[in-house]
Amino acid sequence: MVEMRKPIPVQEAIEHLWSHRQQGSTEYVSINDCDDRRLGENIIANHAVPPFNKSPYDGFAFSAEDTFQAGLENPIEFEVVEHIGAGQVPTIRLGQGQATRIMTGAKIPEGADCVAMFEVCKTYEKDNKSCMSIKRRMKAGQNIIEEGSEVIEGEKLIDRGTLINPGVKALLATFGYSKIKVAKKPVIGVIATGTELLDVDEILKPGKIRNSNAYMIESQILRAGAEYKYFGKLADEFEPSFQTIKQALEEVDILITTGGVSVGDFDLMPAIYEELGASVLFNKVAMRPGSVTTVASNGDKLLFGLSGNPSACYVGFELFVRPIIQHNLFSHKPFLKRIKGTLADDFPKPNPFTRFVRNYITYENGKVNVRLAGMDKSNVVTSLAHTTGLMVLPGGTRGFKSGDEIEVLLLNDSEGQLEF
Repeated sequence: MVEMRKPIPVQEAIEHLWSHRQQGSTEYVSINDCDDRRLGENIIANHAVPPFNKSPYDGFAFSAEDTFQAGLENPIEFEVVEHIGAGQVPTIRLGQGQATRIMTGAKIPEGADCVAMFEVCKTYEKDNKSCMSIKRRMKAGQNIIEEGSEVIEGEKLIDRGTLINPGVKALLATFGYSKIKVAKKPVIGVIATGTELLDVDEILKPGKIRNSNAYMIESQILRAGAEYKYFGKLADEFEPSFQTIKQALEEVDILITTGGVSVGDFDLMPAIYEELGASVLFNKVAMRPGSVTTVASNGDKLLFGLSGNPSACYVGFELFVRPIIQHNLFSHKPFLKRIKGTLADDFPKPNPFTRFVRNYITYENGKVNVRLAGMDKSNVVTSLAHTTGLMVLPGGTRGFKSGDEIEVLLLNDSEGQLEF
């Protein structure tokens, strides 16, 4: 008997899925290996920046009070009692009429409260002593970068879940984080089902196709920030398929299967979910492509049954699997970022369900132009190579024309957004 399935809206499917999301765990990695990982903790300043009052210029440090009478006709003379460079610590407390020659970034000596640049000072030797003079009045605090003016000790610098980029890495190094607590990458199992599938290195045979879905999904998993474990392809035979899937669930955090989720005679996944005792969250979504996308929970693990059609499989991953991975990695914005753009090509196809159309974006005169990536059929694979976004075309519409404003989900964006 063929099972009748009632499609539910995409938003409702995501809500069902979201109630079963799991928080991830953490691990420590070297600062050399932390790029493109997500922070597993808030980063707190363990010292002030700068940690001391320092000079922004090469010049002389002294007390501004000593220049109270300075003027063009009345240069004020100082004895230069010390010369310090960046990284050196002053050893002399300055008295009245004394100055320290100081380099950029060096610590301000005690007794000094301003810095005069070299260019406004005159240097010379007098009575076998190094001297300098200045013809302008200085103010206390002038040309001094104060301790803690950038960051104070105890200040939160970066939130947990932030993606580590070169700037974040520089901050981690500044505060001595040689080992970084990061979100541990979840392991996503991948199984391709279908007797018709050939391995990538096999010669084509009548009635057969090469298995592209597994390689595509593996790449999507990596782009989402997780790791994959491939368990191979399965023929349409219940018992060996059931045993493989049962074993795979013990080795991964999430399991993805491609194919076998329809209601045909050789679509085994519904029966396998039942045999596992898994709870089906939904098995039909009001969307194109990928309406047969199915998600089940088995204990604390999620099983994603994606379509065997490449484009439907691709879209199902981005809409449902990717946000779960991002949440697992502590991302604050786990869903694909949406932007508005202008359709550059006609799309006359009616949309009884919400349609996610493969596209790419061009920018002209500050305008976001959305162009079709190729043929829009769920079994088509060629258009995926050019796809950088998914147009979101609402259900109940009868096509769109060039010039219409539409929404696009960005696939290569790392920022994301809070909600779908």
